[in-house]
Amino acid sequence: MRNKIVVIVWFLSVFISFDLSAQDAKKDTISGDFINITFNEFVRRVESNTSFKFYYSSEAGDSINVNIEVSDKHINDVLALIFVNTKYFFAVDHRRNIFISEGAPVETFISGGIIERNDGESRPNEIIERAQKISGLIENKFLEIGRKGDSQSGKVTLYGKIYDGQTGNALGGVTLSVDGRNEGAVSDQSGVYSITLPQGTYTIRIRSLGMKETRRNVVLYSDGALDIGMEQELNYVDEIVVTGKENTVKSLEMGQEKVSIKTIKQTPTVFGEADVLRVIMTLPGVKTSGEASTGFNVRGGSADQNLILYNDAIIYNPSHLFGFFSAFNPDVVKNVELYKSSIPAKFGGRLSSVLDVATRTGNMNKFAGNGGLGILTGRLTIEGPIIKNKTSFILGGRSTYSNWLLSQLRNSTYSGSKASFYDLNLVVSHILSSKSELYLTGYVSQDKFNLKKTTLFDYNNNSIVLKWRYNYSDKLSTELTGSTSGYQYGITNTETSLNAYKLSFGINQMQLKGDVKYAISPKHNLTFGLSSLHYNIQPGKISPEGQESLVAQDKIQNEQALESAIYLGDQYQMSARLGFDFGVRFSLFNYLGPKDIHVYQDRLPRSVYSMSDTISYQGGKNIKTYLGPEFRLSGRYMITDNVSVKIGYNTLRQYIHMLSNTATISPTDIWKLSDPNIKPTTGDQISLGLYKNIRKNTIEASVELYRKRMKNYLDYRAGAKLIQNHHVETEVVSTEGNSYGAEFLVKKNNGKLNGWVSYTYSRIFLRMNDPSQGELVNNGKWYPANFDKPHDFTFVGNYKFSRRFSTSLNCTYSTGRPVTLPIATYNMAGGQRIVYGDRNQYRIPDYFRIDLSLNIEGNHKIKKLSHSSWTIAVYNLTGRKNVYSVYFTNDQGKIQGYKLSIFGQPIPTITYNFRF
Repeated sequence: MRNKIVVIVWFLSVFISFDLSAQDAKKDTISGDFINITFNEFVRRVESNTSFKFYYSSEAGDSINVNIEVSDKHINDVLALIFVNTKYFFAVDHRRNIFISEGAPVETFISGGIIERNDGESRPNEIIERAQKISGLIENKFLEIGRKGDSQSGKVTLYGKIYDGQTGNALGGVTLSVDGRNEGAVSDQSGVYSITLPQGTYTIRIRSLGMKETRRNVVLYSDGALDIGMEQELNYVDEIVVTGKENTVKSLEMGQEKVSIKTIKQTPTVFGEADVLRVIMTLPGVKTSGEASTGFNVRGGSADQNLILYNDAIIYNPSHLFGFFSAFNPDVVKNVELYKSSIPAKFGGRLSSVLDVATRTGNMNKFAGNGGLGILTGRLTIEGPIIKNKTSFILGGRSTYSNWLLSQLRNSTYSGSKASFYDLNLVVSHILSSKSELYLTGYVSQDKFNLKKTTLFDYNNNSIVLKWRYNYSDKLSTELTGSTSGYQYGITNTETSLNAYKLSFGINQMQLKGDVKYAISPKHNLTFGLSSLHYNIQPGKISPEGQESLVAQDKIQNEQALESAIYLGDQYQMSARLGFDFGVRFSLFNYLGPKDIHVYQDRLPRSVYSMSDTISYQGGKNIKTYLGPEFRLSGRYMITDNVSVKIGYNTLRQYIHMLSNTATISPTDIWKLSDPNIKPTTGDQISLGLYKNIRKNTIEASVELYRKRMKNYLDYRAGAKLIQNHHVETEVVSTEGNSYGAEFLVKKNNGKLNGWVSYTYSRIFLRMNDPSQGELVNNGKWYPANFDKPHDFTFVGNYKFSRRFSTSLNCTYSTGRPVTLPIATYNMAGGQRIVYGDRNQYRIPDYFRIDLSLNIEGNHKIKKLSHSSWTIAVYNLTGRKNVYSVYFTNDQGKIQGYKLSIFGQPIPTITYNFRF
């Protein structure tokens, strides 16, 4: 009896299993006449009669035509018939979900099951580490996010962190775009991103400069996290890319450029040293007044109207060797952002632009290094973990061995001259928790130049920055930054022992600021914060050098001030076509004692003769207060999916001024704070731009028009004495400025041939029409500023022959800058006098230069002790003697004019770069 029961049970189980299998097989078969219908219609009919669920892009639904008749045919066979000779693939998972992909087959599981993340915690490396344990690419797998039925609104937020899969470092500025939709996102400096989409299946593409593009196929059920690792490009020399923070057409910002370090290293420069500022000067709207200068002018602004930040520390002199090299080590820099208009509300204190230079963080996983040797400089950078996957460092240094070049000068006047510089960079990053990170940045640079063994120039920059970031959630994050920075210079002259002296200047500052980001929704983001900056300036001190010197010691009183600000920014995407970026910043400036303030008679020009009194203020006393709001507004309207128009308006205030008799930044410049006699410079700018993407976003074209007005812009009296002047306000005049122009840019972002072409038309005029300030400049009429250069054309191109060989070409032309020339002489009291024409009514000859470089990569074997590359370049290929300045001398009673050129012949260079 027992055996019979066993046989019956076995028979019934086999029968039931066979019946269930038959039912499942029945469910997997399709019958019907699907004659000349779209794939969308096919899907609708199949889903209405079966339990299958399709996931595919809108492009596939529109482009596939179905024309078959089937009867009880398995779903795999039916789909194989539909997709034969097409670019589409399909996969069916155990839940009867059907995924359609383009270009590559997909797998529907990872590590034996679909990954689900709904705990709200972002755990770096989890998804990538799990994916690396299985065969195939994670790009071809579908990732399920959240749980079915959890989202009540039908909207799902996907968030997480993007990081370098090799080093573990967060990647900021990474662009995420969704195939077939207008939604997108950009990761912040901590690598955090957030994007909200309707429930469904999507392909998300992730792009970042210097990293390989990747994608993720996701099925979104409810809110969840997805951390994404990216791979670095193996080759040093690749496509030149200059782009905005997002797609230039779709982003709300205008007048913003982001330059990758790869671009910087690619562009040929003098002496073969990769140079951040030289590349910035090739962008539209950015000009330089002189060849051997890293000072630059943006949209008619002077060089001191640019706020230069290095990891949030202010840099006052961004140059080495009087402007031949920039102060930023290219091996430490990660990226550079320039804001010309639509300046974010969190930035302030300057009138024309913000140049934000960000450094890399060290490798979290292993020790590595890179460096290079050129004809004048050498550099070395090392990085690695202090605590693996938790704390890292990066240490970079540069120095020069340029004395051999100075020894080649044939002029005996300069024999014995020496020049040297060095800079050191240290960045330490520490992950406190999954939500909190700490960064420490240290920077120091030193320059020395000894002319004829009798005159020594030395100057240095230094800064320390401590930054703490905390992410409360995917919507709320904060950043607290404390910094101290300074700039000092000294000039020692011992040509004659009786007149030997040392002149010095210094500026030091401390700043504390807090920034908050809050994402109300994916289309609505708020930023707000506050800052306080304390200035301490030593305007000048001269002292005797040596016991025989008869020079009297003289020191100008220090200056102190406190500049504070509070800001609010609101970025709102009203629709897929219309978006706005609002901002307001309120700044407060307090000029502080101790200080003696000169008082001048009303309605008389300021001079030592009109000085009526001097008032002394005690330490900490508030002497003068300036305050006012600054408004930032920009809007974007998408005319089509690849054409947009933008408008922007900015008002700004500047409380610190650079006093210089030159048009460029030099080590002998002094900085002066606004006080009761010198008012802050204020300005407003309106901009209008049209942007278009061409040939599937491979080419970007844009034109921007702008108009800028300035008040209380400082200019100088003829023959002004600025150094060691106890009443420097008598040497400056307050003018109004008017600047306008147009900027054209066409750039190709990828392909063997890539680069950009830009043309800028820009004018800047000044006017002094207040008779109470003294003799009117140019009779009170408008006159060009000394850096007014109407026409500027630049071409930067790169052609890639192979993965190892590429060439780069840089071509630039610009109008010569204005000068004031003598036009006549006359004799008076037995002496010859010179008559000068109106200020800046003449120009030096136009500027033209071509640079060429050849980049040679080492082989791309992965298992090598080090990877190397060579750059062979020629600066000023045509040997044109571009005029830097014009000067005049009295030669036996005759006025003789001379033109000075810095580089009057081709300069070949060779640089060896390596990494390990």
